[in-house]
Amino acid sequence: MEKIRCGWCEKDDLYRNYHDEEWGKPVYDDDKIFEFLILESFQAGLSWYTILSKRENFRKSFDHFNYKKIAGYSDKKVEELMQDSGIIRNRLKILATITNAQKFQEIQKEFGSFSKYIWGFVDGKPIDNKPKTLKDVPATTEISDAIAKDLKKRGFKFMGSTVVYAHMQATGMVNDHVENCITR
Repeated sequence: MEKIRCGWCEKDDLYRNYHDEEWGKPVYDDDKIFEFLILESFQAGLSWYTILSKRENFRKSFDHFNYKKIAGYSDKKVEELMQDSGIIRNRLKILATITNAQKFQEIQKEFGSFSKYIWGFVDGKPIDNKPKTLKDVPATTEISDAIAKDLKKRGFKFMGSTVVYAHMQATGMVNDHVENCITR
């Protein structure tokens, strides 16, 4: 069987590199998990390519995704972010990022780490869906529904089941690389 990449990543090197080096690889580090939570929440309603192309700008604008700093952002910082053309200037998503940073830390206190909390939904190991084609890849699952429901109950914003499932894919909680993908 000829080895290929998942079809969604063939747009250009930005997508291919993300696919080959990050997407679907298990992430257990809270800092990196938070980065993906923020990027995924900003992606809601937009293309992932748009977010990836602005990732470095997001990193600079949001203090390298330092959730401790973000949790304390002032109204002044929100206004600065609203003027930053390098990111998605959506006030509700910016405010959600601040709230989510605060709630992220609450979960860390309760579980010891956010990683333990979120990976607990999949018993600490990736689910391999073994999709034959991209058509076999779901947008949500019962597990992403459960995580989204729990995050919402805990006060998270912009964390619906589709966003959560994309996060699960990005952080390797699920492996949705197609059957003959080079990363398998």
